[in-house]
Amino acid sequence: MKSLANIKSAQKRISVTAKKTAVNKMRKSQVKTAIRRFDEAILAGDLEKANETFRYAQKKIYQIAAKGTIHKKAADRKVSKLAKRLNAAK
Repeated sequence: MKSLANIKSAQKRISVTAKKTAVNKMRKSQVKTAIRRFDEAILAGDLEKANETFRYAQKKIYQIAAKGTIHKKAADRKVSKLAKRLNAAK
């Protein structure tokens, strides 16, 4: 589909924004999936799996914060929330 922009730089910005939006959406989806798997392990009462999935989720969250998809403090809040749930389950 042809964009409405007539200026070449505006057309480029539209295409670059679309690509970056898709990448950011994919990254956020990976984090949501990691958090969901952590929650499932907590609900199942499997602490070993919960520890494993917590470390994976924490890694993913900090990775997307480093890439700029989410803010560093937002990442810290997410990890803190997960750690509280993990400690409560122990």
